[in-house]
Amino acid sequence: MITIKEMKTKQELTQFVKFPFSLYDKSTNWVPPLVNDELESMDPEKNPVFKNAEARFFLAFKGNKTVGRIAAIINHIEINEQGKPKMRFGWFDAIDDLEVTKAMIAQIEEIGRANDLNWIEGPVGFSNMEKAGMLVEGFEYLNTMITWYNHPYYKEHFEKLNFEKASEWVEYKIQIPKKSPEKVEKFARIITERYKLKLIHFNNSKEILPYVDDMFGLLNKTYNDLSTFVPIQQYQIDHYKDKYIKYINPHYIKCIENVEGKLIAFAITMPSFSKALKKANGSLWPFGFIHLLKARKQNDTAAFYLIGIDPEYQGKGVTAVIFQAMQDLFSANGITQVETNPELEENKAIQQLWKKYDHVLHKRRRTYKRNL
Repeated sequence: MITIKEMKTKQELTQFVKFPFSLYDKSTNWVPPLVNDELESMDPEKNPVFKNAEARFFLAFKGNKTVGRIAAIINHIEINEQGKPKMRFGWFDAIDDLEVTKAMIAQIEEIGRANDLNWIEGPVGFSNMEKAGMLVEGFEYLNTMITWYNHPYYKEHFEKLNFEKASEWVEYKIQIPKKSPEKVEKFARIITERYKLKLIHFNNSKEILPYVDDMFGLLNKTYNDLSTFVPIQQYQIDHYKDKYIKYINPHYIKCIENVEGKLIAFAITMPSFSKALKKANGSLWPFGFIHLLKARKQNDTAAFYLIGIDPEYQGKGVTAVIFQAMQDLFSANGITQVETNPELEENKAIQQLWKKYDHVLHKRRRTYKRNL
């Protein structure tokens, strides 16, 4: 018999967060999150997303054995301001037992119906800035710091339960040459001169902070037309400043201003933390932070996290300027490959960026939906 129990106390939520550590204990490609970071993200007093969202966390049991977990999430901005009566679910993990998945989904559907919502969709986080998507291709690769990993049978479970694809993301692995393609280098120079653009470099985190609000504003403009996008709120921006600034190597952030000093583009990359997080195994102490510090400074792999371009400058070659700046950075720091984070399949403009480089689409992930 399968029982579903809501996790409320810190001890119970810790059990919720740690369930995947046993589920993936033999997986060579699952990258564990930092347990305390996960717990803080679930705490309404520490994560401001709960100003406009609510969540409940559940574990599934067979007898005394934990066999699955799932979170039920309601994003009120999405429902009330965007008119999407959607019940979100996330943090989905389960043993290979269809009945376990079925029981957890039934719990989500019950909450969705009680809140007069029309469909359920997941796996997703509280908002667009959280992890999203179930891995359906690329199980042989490590996940990045901001993606989930899962077993291949998850997809089979959802298809057997008559879910349909909602959104799909693609991820690329890009080989970085020692020097930019000549066309990119020349074009970057032409575009910089034509629009009188200024490339901004950073030497420390304090120099970045004055640009963060404008960067997120540009992000809202860049992705506003995509189907899954929910505008990022100021309180979320402030939270992300505090949460991620400790990981950022300032040299990996590049901004571009126009002649009036207005931010028109930016790119955020980071040294890859996947191998370091694997070694840390969920904790910064006693030695986890050493692995992260080493990865921040010494790495041959980078992760492309965010790129934003003002719609007014899209299609005008500004990407060449960004790529030239990234190339200079990577060459100076011994980066030989870059992994993109998930890009919506429909976001062809971003995917065009990689075509001038040796690249391979190595992962796909998707969300599934079902009507209530």
